[in-house]
Amino acid sequence: MKKIAIVTGGSSGIGRAAAESLTASGVKVYEFSRRERISEGIIHKTVDVTDEESVNGAVQEIYMSEGRIDILVNCAGFGISGAIEFTELKDAKRQLDVNFFGTVSCTKAVLGIMRKQKSGRIVCISSVAGPIPIPFQAFYSASKAAINSYVMALANEVKPFGISVCSVQPGDIASSFTEARAKSIAGDSEYGGRISAGVSVMEKDERGGMKPETAGSYIALVALRKKVKPLYAIGFKYKLFCVIMKLLPCRLSNWMIGLIYAG
Repeated sequence: MKKIAIVTGGSSGIGRAAAESLTASGVKVYEFSRRERISEGIIHKTVDVTDEESVNGAVQEIYMSEGRIDILVNCAGFGISGAIEFTELKDAKRQLDVNFFGTVSCTKAVLGIMRKQKSGRIVCISSVAGPIPIPFQAFYSASKAAINSYVMALANEVKPFGISVCSVQPGDIASSFTEARAKSIAGDSEYGGRISAGVSVMEKDERGGMKPETAGSYIALVALRKKVKPLYAIGFKYKLFCVIMKLLPCRLSNWMIGLIYAG
């Protein structure tokens, strides 16, 4: 019997790559996104993850059709950049609404089903920008740090029901994410050009980063493992960065981040 998976944000980037990798592994995949992009063997559902009614309706349709949901991969997300001082509150809220609360909404929609069937795997896509807070990308980092905390708490809550939960933290990915970032350089003159300079460093790193297919394959592998740990970073370099952040004094690690991204 084929496993049934839902992948959010599956129309592009690592979400699409994860959906394709799961399909290649024999999983029946339903992809949630606002815009359909046809992929062989993947079933599209037009869903806005910030719309709880839309999410619940789509999840129930799948459950009624398939009788179970085995895997949820929360990939939907986007990025904004700019100085905290000059970021509009509505933009900051939108960042958290999509990246964090979108994950919460989709997870909440499948938890009851997985609890009743006494099994399930939930993979939430965070970022190394969660444990490594990036200047001029503060709200993106905050949304990903929130996912990590949420995952670790949820994993303990649902463990007795046979549900396992984990967070995968990609680093720089060469994808459409970079071009789609909502950039603001408001206040750049007041900040001595450091906003645009910091974002340029981010974008250069991203364009030279890992291919989405590599990250997608890793995410699919984690989704299909028998057992998972709470947090994963993709690639030796990013695993090392995360370890260093844990070991170094907070003052020193934050100073190092500031040298790279804040001038």
